[in-house]
Amino acid sequence: MKEKLTTLESALSPIVSGSSVAIGGSLLRRQPNAAVRQLIRARVRDLTVMSWAGTTAIDLLAAADAIRRWEGIYVGLFNYGLAPNFRRAVESGRIEVRDFSETAMVARLRAAAQGMPFLPIRTLFGSDIAKVNPEQIRTFDCPFTGQKLQAIAAAEPDFTLIHGYAGDKYGNVQWPVVRDTDDMDQPFASGAKRLIVTVEKIVPHEEIKKQPSLTYIPGNWVEAIVEVPYGAHPAACDTLYDEDDAHLRDYVARSKTAEGVKAYLDEFANALPDHAAYLEKCGGLAALAALDVKGRA
Repeated sequence: MKEKLTTLESALSPIVSGSSVAIGGSLLRRQPNAAVRQLIRARVRDLTVMSWAGTTAIDLLAAADAIRRWEGIYVGLFNYGLAPNFRRAVESGRIEVRDFSETAMVARLRAAAQGMPFLPIRTLFGSDIAKVNPEQIRTFDCPFTGQKLQAIAAAEPDFTLIHGYAGDKYGNVQWPVVRDTDDMDQPFASGAKRLIVTVEKIVPHEEIKKQPSLTYIPGNWVEAIVEVPYGAHPAACDTLYDEDDAHLRDYVARSKTAEGVKAYLDEFANALPDHAAYLEKCGGLAALAALDVKGRA
């Protein structure tokens, strides 16, 4: 088996301005924020971004003026309100938006996983989603019944970024037995062209082999894997740590203005060399351990 363990900088170096990138996680869980901060430090711009229920990762990229186009079901900050930087960029016309329903986005991911250019759906009839997105949703007649159906294009980003729980040096990623929800990380991963995974912890391959049924992302799907403790911070990694309420409230307060969020990005991304420096800026591992929902082995 090929070893795929590397650094965050090396793993993300193929992502350049103009790329299309899928972002994993859902709401305030498992947002790949460490990876996003590295993209911001690298000054990557003009991205087409896909997500499920995007929150901090999408809003950080919007704050850095890194997104040209977004496709997905939702962007906000969940119980912290709207995504202020994403909303400001959309309202100003800097970000082009393509909305999809949850069922439509699932079909896009399934099409990619099956190697199909599209899948048929009919859940968007009666809405304007197809009307404003004719390049990805088209109506056709079923060749068997003559029924009107919609063809929805596969989601095929250049890269997919996911933050997971634990993995080995070969890229096998496992989830815990007890977890909040599976969300859509596995469907995103199964259709990825180039999958980059950050995990809270790298474990020996022998640990992975003890419970192979917990492997939800097999190593053969993965291009690179990186150990990034608290890699979802200030969001949560369910079963491991909660979101950082004080940090998120500060972020929302600063994001009321473009000047405020620029200062935030300078402090927590641009002025820092790497994720280790970010953790120290946030008080270090000892301070962040206060967010843990269980002890870390």
